[in-house]
Amino acid sequence: MIGHKGPAITPPAMEPNVSVKQLIDEHFNAYNAARLREGAKLWAERMCAPDAMVTLTLTGALTPAGLGLSCIIPLIRAGFVDCIISTGANVYHDAHFALGFNLHRFTPHADDVALHEQGLVRIYDVVMEYEVLLKTDAFFYSILESKEFSKTMGSAEFHYHVGKFLAERQRKLNLGDVSLLAVCYEMDVPVYTSSPGDSGIGMNAALGSLTGKTRFTWDVSLDVNETSALVYLAKKERGKTGVVILGGGSPKNFFLQTQPYIQEILGIEESGHDYFLQITDARPDTGGLSGATPSEAVSWGKINPNGLPNTVVCYTDSTIALPLLTAYLFSAQKPKEPKRLYKVRQTAVEELKQAHYKTLKSRTPDSNAR
Repeated sequence: MIGHKGPAITPPAMEPNVSVKQLIDEHFNAYNAARLREGAKLWAERMCAPDAMVTLTLTGALTPAGLGLSCIIPLIRAGFVDCIISTGANVYHDAHFALGFNLHRFTPHADDVALHEQGLVRIYDVVMEYEVLLKTDAFFYSILESKEFSKTMGSAEFHYHVGKFLAERQRKLNLGDVSLLAVCYEMDVPVYTSSPGDSGIGMNAALGSLTGKTRFTWDVSLDVNETSALVYLAKKERGKTGVVILGGGSPKNFFLQTQPYIQEILGIEESGHDYFLQITDARPDTGGLSGATPSEAVSWGKINPNGLPNTVVCYTDSTIALPLLTAYLFSAQKPKEPKRLYKVRQTAVEELKQAHYKTLKSRTPDSNAR
């Protein structure tokens, strides 16, 4: 007895002009191809529901590979992504496109000493001129001196203002939608960085602090409160929360920890996230976070125990999986109304605070009791 059996594995012969949806539905039958099919269906059939809040986490050099332009921007425009948590490197390299700089296909088998002598920088099989970094640094350092950044703020507000500058720059250069941050600014999608000092942006912010020429500082605690508050608000309104994890690392945990923060630290009753889709090549047995499974996350309260059937881990490269997932979504679902979560951040934090105070009050013994 092996329990419920799925459909028989009898795929049709491959034909010319097969659609991506047909390819995944009919030909991805086993192993990680099957996990990708399950992930595509999870995102299309459950996470695209109007009541679902979907957060996308980005790890690895995905924007330099062009995935911001080809996949993430269209997903945001279609309302399929409501919030982003990224490494600082991805948002830094995203700026190159809006500033009119080019990145190029290359070989991973390069002579890096020769590249250095030629003024070229390599990200595996992507290459750019060193001048691109210098000019991008100059852009960030210059905008950090503007009035928008003359205070302490969380990374969502920081990226919102950067997106505004990039949107104006790509408009003046007549480039179209090339910057992820610019589109997030327009669509009110909050973008958080779990380790803001760990990037070219962080280094430029550090220079301003060193010289005293800028007054900008990060409020990392605000990021913890805002992301958790957005999750709390979605759940309070009887919605679902899900995550699509590209890679893993710090952005993965930064979103998943919203549930332990709500439950363990704030003392608010909650059940965990409802949907979980991860694309990774990391093994769980080495103890690394990127390989941590959804069932392990249940033990921390990060994932709803009843939601384990709605969790998928596919062991493959994000640069392979994301284009397939994006094409599948557009063939399976119509665009949905954007949630524009950036606008409700402060309201959400206030509601989270009040819920915490209410919990504290309920646990405090009445001093007048006998």
